[in-house]
Amino acid sequence: MSTAGKVIKCKAAVIWELKKPFSIVEIEVAPPKAHEVRIKILASGICRSDDHAVSGSQYTKFPAILGHEGVGVVESIGEGVTCVKPGDKVIPLFLPMCGECKNCKHPRGNMCDKHGLGVEAALMADGTSRFTYKGEPIHAFGNTSTFTEYTVLREDAVVKIDAAAPPEKVCLIGCGFSTGYGAAINTAKVEPGSTCAVFGLGGVGLSAVMGCKAAGASRIIAIDINKDKFAKAKELGATECINPNDYKKPIEDVLVEMTNGGVDYSLEVIGRHETLNSALAACHKNYGISVMVGVPPSLSQMTIMPTLLFTGRTWKGSLFGGWKSKVAVPKLVSDFMQKKFTLDPLITHTLPLDKINEGFELLREGKSIRSVLVF
Repeated sequence: MSTAGKVIKCKAAVIWELKKPFSIVEIEVAPPKAHEVRIKILASGICRSDDHAVSGSQYTKFPAILGHEGVGVVESIGEGVTCVKPGDKVIPLFLPMCGECKNCKHPRGNMCDKHGLGVEAALMADGTSRFTYKGEPIHAFGNTSTFTEYTVLREDAVVKIDAAAPPEKVCLIGCGFSTGYGAAINTAKVEPGSTCAVFGLGGVGLSAVMGCKAAGASRIIAIDINKDKFAKAKELGATECINPNDYKKPIEDVLVEMTNGGVDYSLEVIGRHETLNSALAACHKNYGISVMVGVPPSLSQMTIMPTLLFTGRTWKGSLFGGWKSKVAVPKLVSDFMQKKFTLDPLITHTLPLDKINEGFELLREGKSIRSVLVF
């Protein structure tokens, strides 16, 4: 029996307040309104950005349904939707793309003017939520909310992908893989034969290592305080791995000595002020490029020495790897299906939705790269 136009009751992982565990409860998901799409989630990765919302370093409205790295199937569509139809396999886009604003039309722009992140993404365009629990509204997250069996998206925040793509793998293209891989290729524009340093070897950092390798870097130095991640980093392309705790001097000084003046490119995939400074200082003073990839705490401020930039370094930010989401995501899925890159090494755990708290603990303890929830 068709569920189109009807309220759907389903399981969701709801977080009620800051720094609390998720609760698996039955929620109500309203039908999509005009220019909205309701999808059945098939798989969702657990990303560090979700944990930033839990910890409070990224401001979020509670109660909320988190999750932004998913794959689903369209269940029904609202009036005026033409980009997808019921039955299409899709990836939700935490960075939507209207295709009409100045940013969407600019060849290098990927932050749509019509859609924001954080608080702006907590409700639909009409200022209401499609999620309720016992009659009370639940906030959305990241334009997506994938920690639920059903979710509702704006049509700008969903794109059709290859129907044969395995959801438990290509969900990583919705955020983690694309963010790291694209930061190296699109934002840093790593050149063949260059030397790179990647700070942080989580799922996004390892994807940045993969991007550096794909771009032809001859030396890729992977940096993390967790030595257990070094074998995987080397498997994916790192030429050497170092632990800052093994040195008595700042890690940027170590890197400058190792590379005779500094690396050509550094990618900071942690979001900490200390490592952001180190990544910038580790670049060659005359022409090095440092890219901020990790999510820094909301509203935080940091201090750098102006001479780090005055002497010639470039400091850049990268959101979603610089990809234009609606254009790039289907292409990346196609590239994966054609075996142009692999995602398997990034996925260390596969869990059901009701084990979501276990997945977050694995992330916090450094025991997982990516845990994927399957529905």
